[in-house]
Amino acid sequence: MVTQIDPAPKKLCFVTVGATASFDALIEATLSPKFLDALQNSGYTDLLLQHGAGGGSILQEFYDSGGSIIQKKYGITVKGFDFNKQGLGFEMRAAKGSNHEAEGVVISHAGSGSILDALRISVPLIVVPNPSLLDNHQIELAEELSAQGYVVHGRLDDLPVALRQSEELGEKQKSWPPSINEHDPSGRGLAGVMDDEMGFVD
Repeated sequence: MVTQIDPAPKKLCFVTVGATASFDALIEATLSPKFLDALQNSGYTDLLLQHGAGGGSILQEFYDSGGSIIQKKYGITVKGFDFNKQGLGFEMRAAKGSNHEAEGVVISHAGSGSILDALRISVPLIVVPNPSLLDNHQIELAEELSAQGYVVHGRLDDLPVALRQSEELGEKQKSWPPSINEHDPSGRGLAGVMDDEMGFVD
């Protein structure tokens, strides 16, 4: 009698840059060997990129420069798409996992719309501010949410560290929306930071 070994559960890392501003640096960072190695070490099986219009060429270059070999090396399936006009709820829920899939992670630009979508379904979330944006409230938003224990504040040059931190976040992540009695370590107030950012919902 042959013993069948069940395949490892699917574990998805979903990356979104939103619909408004391009964030090619985030796509490049998540396709780097350093980050793919970190995904493999954390048991991920799939990397899905919502790359926007500009990021498609970066993904194609990845494929053209030996993407199939790289995917086999790390045991990770890499796919991508421009944007889904119906929203990204399906992809975020896939990252959340189910009875047959392991809980993964969402890596998002720091647009408040994308952040709120992920927080509502309690999926581990890494928020990466786009340093190229002027009048950048994104860093403040990421810092505030991280200080209060809702997200990991990720940085382009060190995403593997953020990925490890997201594993810990998944074990103790707070539910959304926050309690009105919840302590605010920054003193600024989450509502105030969100008010600044909400004009850029996507």
